[in-house]
Amino acid sequence: MTGGPETPTVAAVIVSYNVAGLVLECVDSLRADGLEQVVVVDNASVDGSAAAVRRHDPGVEVMALPRNLGYGGGANRGVDRTSSKYVAVMNPDVVVEPGSTKALVEALEADPGLAVVGPRVETPDGDLYPSARTFPALADAAGHAFFHFVWPANPFSRRYRMLDWDHAGAADVDWVAGNHFLARRRAWDEVGGFDETYFMYMEDVDLCWRLRRAGWRTGYVPAARVTHAIGGSTDQTPYRMIAAHHRSLFRYAVRVTSGRQRLVLPVVAGALVLRTVLAWIQRAARGRPHAAL
Repeated sequence: MTGGPETPTVAAVIVSYNVAGLVLECVDSLRADGLEQVVVVDNASVDGSAAAVRRHDPGVEVMALPRNLGYGGGANRGVDRTSSKYVAVMNPDVVVEPGSTKALVEALEADPGLAVVGPRVETPDGDLYPSARTFPALADAAGHAFFHFVWPANPFSRRYRMLDWDHAGAADVDWVAGNHFLARRRAWDEVGGFDETYFMYMEDVDLCWRLRRAGWRTGYVPAARVTHAIGGSTDQTPYRMIAAHHRSLFRYAVRVTSGRQRLVLPVVAGALVLRTVLAWIQRAARGRPHAAL
């Protein structure tokens, strides 16, 4: 998808780790959707992913990093290699449906106040993945974090994950999942992209929160659709990723709280340690991938 002979309107950045087969599918789906500039940032994979992408599609720019910088660090380096007006950032286990990038571009073109737009995300079984969510109030965050284990349909989780909201229509939302979104490059540059102190998880929430503070908005555009095979990379080291997720949750809590709310941060820290242990136990007992909060 181009805007001229040299600079494309949209470039895509895929951040990949040890999922050679999946990243090739993702690249193919982007080509089928009209993307000409694709950058794959390989986070020090050991499965030959970088070489596989180069063989499969020599037109893809592959950045093989010497060490794993996490999702945000990898994405930032990939975006830095582009100069397009809009940039799509995504996981390697995503397949983009034809016409999706066009729909996202049209949303940004129609509304100059939007910084980021996300598509409807579905699982390979066709179920909705709740990719559009709220910035949770402290009570909802706490309720979701703990009732989630024994009562997945609890009201705290439903509010946070917007499960009772009609996902059929486009709307402004607080944030959209980083597994796939399209960003306005000017807004991305204004806030400095992802905060790389989040190794994995919450970098997408934090990005949209900082964009909101800078006067930008985030949108959900269900006319665009992607399929997400959740956990392709993170399930390779599940216990480490569970710990990383909870560290990121605390980092985000520190960032967004102020005044007297900060007095509860030690309690939040203790609760997240407990929740980390519970998540490890659940993972060991059920052998199931860690479900994103």
